[in-house]
Amino acid sequence: MLPYRNINFIRRLRARVKTRLPGVALLCAAVAFLPTLPGAAQAADLTAVVPTVKRSVVGVGTFERTRSPATVFVGTGFVVGDGLSVITNSHVVPATVDSERMEQIGIVTADGDMVRFRPAQLVARDAEHDLAHLRLTGTPLPALELVDSDKALEGQALAFTGYPLGMVLGLHAATHRATLAAITPVVTPSLNSRKLDVRQLVQLQRAPFNIFQLDATAYPGNSGSPLYDPASGKVWGVINAVFVKGLKESAITNPSGITYAVPGNYVRELLQQK
Repeated sequence: MLPYRNINFIRRLRARVKTRLPGVALLCAAVAFLPTLPGAAQAADLTAVVPTVKRSVVGVGTFERTRSPATVFVGTGFVVGDGLSVITNSHVVPATVDSERMEQIGIVTADGDMVRFRPAQLVARDAEHDLAHLRLTGTPLPALELVDSDKALEGQALAFTGYPLGMVLGLHAATHRATLAAITPVVTPSLNSRKLDVRQLVQLQRAPFNIFQLDATAYPGNSGSPLYDPASGKVWGVINAVFVKGLKESAITNPSGITYAVPGNYVRELLQQK
């Protein structure tokens, strides 16, 4: 137990603090509140923007009537421009289709509890930057806006929405947060030069370009997902690859947490091709 004189001292101290409490309380409240603003605002912004973004996100795949299932999609795409242009990765769009069985390339959207397939035409492919432009006919879909990806800054917060495992999880788009960890050359990190393949070396010699390295976990079905600003929904890039540790299956069972995206300005160039 404290000596009596110390108890009196504490009582006097409390009395002094009590007379100054309004100012102290106000200051403490301000100090405690301010640091939470950015995170809280960011969470609120993403919550508000996700429903809008999801309206523009589609599955990309093929339809073949005699196949079971008839509709198959393995990647993601998103609508831009006039609502009839869909952007995805080049590697998501098959190089050929079975014309004898009338197989069609197209997009997949949700229509209530049903899955709706819309045929699309491949109008441009940029294999170098792993991009493809599909063109729809009929009713336009809500479109996302592209921003100048040259203005991207390392450390900025981003998000992406897509179908992580394609048809496995159904037509339910999932959203993930990301941080732009680095703007780096297109070559995938390797422990030594022997692990660089010929395509990567040729790429560096002919037309090297930078991509976005993200601190985020993506899965194969996220290929073609829009990488966007969590506050506005405007698109900075297109998810196209993950860094795989070991075998390809590790991308699902043991993800590295390193994801790559193609800067959106290459999408602008692709849209100008006829």
